[in-house]
Amino acid sequence: MEPTLPDVRAFRLSGEIVAPLREGLPDVAVQTIAAITAEVPAYAEAFTGELGAKIEKAVRAALGTFLELVSRAAGPDPGAPLTPALEAAYALGRGEARSGRSLDALLAAYRVGARVSWRELAAISVANGQPASTIAHFAELVFAYIDELSAASVAGHADELASSGRARRRHLELLAQALIAGEPVHAVIAAAERADWVPPQTLTAVLAPERAARALADLLDPRTLQVAEAGPEMPDTSVLLVPDAQGPGRAHVMRLLGGSGAVIGPPRPWLRARESFLRAVRVSGLVRRPRRGAVTDTEDHLLALVVTADPQALKDLRTQALAPLEGEREATAEKLVETLRSWLLHQGRREDVAAELFVHPQTVRYRMSRIRELYGDRLRDPKWLQILTVALAVPPA
Repeated sequence: MEPTLPDVRAFRLSGEIVAPLREGLPDVAVQTIAAITAEVPAYAEAFTGELGAKIEKAVRAALGTFLELVSRAAGPDPGAPLTPALEAAYALGRGEARSGRSLDALLAAYRVGARVSWRELAAISVANGQPASTIAHFAELVFAYIDELSAASVAGHADELASSGRARRRHLELLAQALIAGEPVHAVIAAAERADWVPPQTLTAVLAPERAARALADLLDPRTLQVAEAGPEMPDTSVLLVPDAQGPGRAHVMRLLGGSGAVIGPPRPWLRARESFLRAVRVSGLVRRPRRGAVTDTEDHLLALVVTADPQALKDLRTQALAPLEGEREATAEKLVETLRSWLLHQGRREDVAAELFVHPQTVRYRMSRIRELYGDRLRDPKWLQILTVALAVPPA
């Protein structure tokens, strides 16, 4: 921070003039703090007790530095005494940000401090017979000095918020990573405390295109956690962990996600968020070419999840269920399988099967006749109907 206080070389107070000002500094500091306490509510509690004494000392030091500036002899670097004061003001700004006080409160304190300190210093100067021109120039330097200090504090306040904001964002991402990785409960709770994050009842995992994730997070609950990358098997995909998206809240979240092409998992108690994440990942792998921008709700794919829970077992079941078709040509077998699946779903209603397959009802009749020839009495056996229904519940991978 380079000091920019104007005209210090051209304006110097003699020791005789500065002496009464120095003598009056303690009272000026007390009056300044009293005014700030009365006029800026955010500082009323801060100035009580031991902290108040420290702040009073800092105010006296700042005013003393100013008097040193306007009383020292001209030299190669008349602004040198200002540097420690600016550093102290910068540190004050950072400390105020850490304490949670706003920039508005800090600037208000500076405005009140400048007004009161100038009023008290001017009264001392007038009482000691200083001419009006000297007092006017003195006023200019007082307010320029306070401006320098307030600017340094503003910079410190902003830097602290930026630094703490980056740190908190990192802590939040580490928390999200711990949740989807399924780390031990004690580690996750500690991560939540470090991130100063208040846990919700539930978390719902959302897989979203990386390009849209940040915009979506801004629309969702402010407590939403984010992991930039879902993993090497899901490139360009981010994970959002949305708080309390169950019940009516789920429909609201679905509306907010509309058009993003996201996959939304089930709500789970927040410490079991990994379950929601894994569900979303599985459904993402099951869904074939979803409509562009459509949101995929894992709750709509529970059957597919259950049926495909053991892929090898499902493959073996399909082989067993479709064994009667082994002698058919591949193209014919595919059409028969397609017809049989629809026939099972529509409980044998020929017109509904024809409508689903976009064929004539007579075609359905012909295909089902062939299927009955191949399966025989098995199509009337409840056990075989159950096997066929499960085996054909989802298309083969």
